Amino acid sequence: MSLTRRQVTLAAMTAAPLSFAATGTAHAGSGHRTRTLFIAGDSTAAQKYADAAPETGWGMALPFLLHKDRPVSNHAMNGRSSKSFVDEGLLDVILGAIRPGDFLLIQFAHNDEKTADPARYTEPWTTYQDHLRLYIDGARARGARPVLATPVERRRFDTAGNARTTHGEYPAAMRALAEREDVALLDIQALSLSLWQELGVEESKKYFNWTETEQDNTHFNPPGAIAVARLVVRELLRTGVLAARDVCRLDDAIPESWITWPEAAA
Repeated sequence: MSLTRRQVTLAAMTAAPLSFAATGTAHAGSGHRTRTLFIAGDSTAAQKYADAAPETGWGMALPFLLHKDRPVSNHAMNGRSSKSFVDEGLLDVILGAIRPGDFLLIQFAHNDEKTADPARYTEPWTTYQDHLRLYIDGARARGARPVLATPVERRRFDTAGNARTTHGEYPAAMRALAEREDVALLDIQALSLSLWQELGVEESKKYFNWTETEQDNTHFNPPGAIAVARLVVRELLRTGVLAARDVCRLDDAIPESWITWPEAAA
């Protein structure tokens, strides 16, 4: 499947690293050179535009928690699976830009689960893992470090108020692949499920794209995106992918006003 003109434009826009502070040279005298975190993923992480506000991908909040020499290049895109992201050439865009020492964060499953859509569906223990290996191998071949992230959980509760898992075997398949391929794993599925449970049925609504006209239990608003970005950064620290000097504001309030939604390219 080929990229549309709009998809090419969006991919080019997201190829430029983003950070809250200006990016560029590393801190003078620190020896801490710039290393970019690329994101390959779906709508839960993706950049959102003015027509979608207040929907917010967690990748939009990530730069606020990282120092300027760890810029973010967010290539996540709505509706993509591990398979369709590759088939549409979006992984190629990343691999054309990534450099030795950079990182590639890989989060897919929401759309891999769509059994009725052959363009996106993958089977957890075979084709899902096969496609994830393309990201792992592509990053490593370019001297970059791949990092797998289990998919963030949807907001689902049973009648007793218990947060439910919704991703079937995909998180387990990713965990197994990470162990087999010796890739750092961010277990965002488990952590987000725990967070929704802690918040409860009503309070968790405040983290998702619940508006007067929409009750969305998959996509986030600014508080939800910021909360999930914190989970991602804490996991990057726990796994040793990043060091304490790489992050900032991890325990500070992030103003919702820092989240912005640019106009989409025509």
